[in-house]
Amino acid sequence: MRKASTSIDEIKSKILSLKGVEVEMRYNRGRKKFDTISGTIKDVYPSVFTVSLTDSTQLQTFSYYDVLCGNVIIL
Repeated sequence: MRKASTSIDEIKSKILSLKGVEVEMRYNRGRKKFDTISGTIKDVYPSVFTVSLTDSTQLQTFSYYDVLCGNVIIL
């Protein structure tokens, strides 16, 4: 469900300000399963952003719409 209080442009600017900062994120995997990861926001693109995980060399990609809907929460 979309949260009406923020827009995608506001979310993009907030995530752009967190670029290079280590964050902890919680995301919905479906069927009431949530995972928590910690990493650094590495790159910010027009429709997605990438997070470099601290405990491995993997990159995880998220869209701004996921943050808007509440599927991804930056703690």
